[in-house]
Amino acid sequence: MKRWGVVFFVLLLIQSRGILKPVEAEDGFVKTRGLQLVLNGVPYYAHGFNAYWLMYVATDPSQRDKILSAFQEATKHGLSIARTWAFSDGGYRPLQSSPGSYNEQTFQGLDFAISEAKKHGIKLILSLVNNYENFGGRKQYVDWARSQGQSITTEDDFYTNSVVKDFYRNHIKTVLTRTNSLTGVAYKDEPTIMAWELMNEPRCTSDPSGKTIQAWITEMASYLKSIDGNHLLEVGLEGFYGASKQQTNPNYFQVGTDFIANNQIPGIDFATVHSYPDQWLSGSSYEDQVAFLNNWVNDHIQDAQNILKKPILFAEFGRSLKESGYTTNQRDRIFTSVYSAIYSSARGGGAAVGGLFWQLLAEGMDSFQDGYGVVLSESSSTVSLISEESQRLIKIRKMYARLRNIEKWKRAREIRRAQWWSGNKLNDTGN
Repeated sequence: MKRWGVVFFVLLLIQSRGILKPVEAEDGFVKTRGLQLVLNGVPYYAHGFNAYWLMYVATDPSQRDKILSAFQEATKHGLSIARTWAFSDGGYRPLQSSPGSYNEQTFQGLDFAISEAKKHGIKLILSLVNNYENFGGRKQYVDWARSQGQSITTEDDFYTNSVVKDFYRNHIKTVLTRTNSLTGVAYKDEPTIMAWELMNEPRCTSDPSGKTIQAWITEMASYLKSIDGNHLLEVGLEGFYGASKQQTNPNYFQVGTDFIANNQIPGIDFATVHSYPDQWLSGSSYEDQVAFLNNWVNDHIQDAQNILKKPILFAEFGRSLKESGYTTNQRDRIFTSVYSAIYSSARGGGAAVGGLFWQLLAEGMDSFQDGYGVVLSESSSTVSLISEESQRLIKIRKMYARLRNIEKWKRAREIRRAQWWSGNKLNDTGN
């Protein structure tokens, strides 16, 4: 490790003097290798944003300039990945208007978002259903089943009712096997998609033991991977622990998930964490919220590294500016806490592989502003922090690329030497 540390330092010095050329833009499927995400053999850092609205907005062709603007600004600021919804169940502008019935116009909106992400070099995480009522979610699925005569008691029956599970499996299959109307590539074969997400923030409060969700994840992960062996898969967890480490959760939350057990399922490729101390500890002081966040982030990095031995992505974090007295400086401290922990881990080859802030908006999207929205074209201290983290992680990735090229060069040189010696020996024997 010391030897690599010296090499890494020397490469950083060389890079700072402009001797090395930048890493070229590249495509390919993101994979995992130990604690790291890897793209084309080099560690990849998922520094990006949430934009749940991509498909919804793109369904209206007259509004597609919002997607273009968002992606252009994201690329300009070094962001390389977006997390968005691949669901809209029932309601207005549905993707799935009823079980198995899909709206082609909405699907074409998702096609457009994927196509434009590809053009801008932005990877995607696509979530397949919501835990909440927004855009249908679990409630819409159980309502559909109830309307077909199923005896359903609560929304938590989503995880156990055979009819509901069939509805969801069909949605997985429909989305994964969709052929993009703009690119001609099936979603399951599209390298622009980095990963699938089973559900946005799954919870099952009727079974705090976690067994219900554990069984559902196991079943659905296996089914999804039977269709698509190209892409990574994550659950969509907030990071709440089970009974064994309940004291780590804010206010000892128990929501039927278990960060450790859920992420140990073989089909799950990397772990996710969400971080909202302003929501979870709304009655606490700001300083207590920051202290909680620092512990929350570091605990999960250590557990991903030492127990799960898988990469970890901070898939949602932020702070609302809507509440009275909330300031940009307070939001900046939240971003700094998360970004600093990610960078520190990444620099040491640890499990943290990136963070996605909630949420990115384009200009003219005031109706989508929930207090957390960041508009990159509006210069702010938060935007500066985002750009700084981009540069730091890009620099690490470039260094790994140089190390890989050096190793390849050394191997090639050894092969050439071996061939030279072999040729000379043959000549000597011939003489």
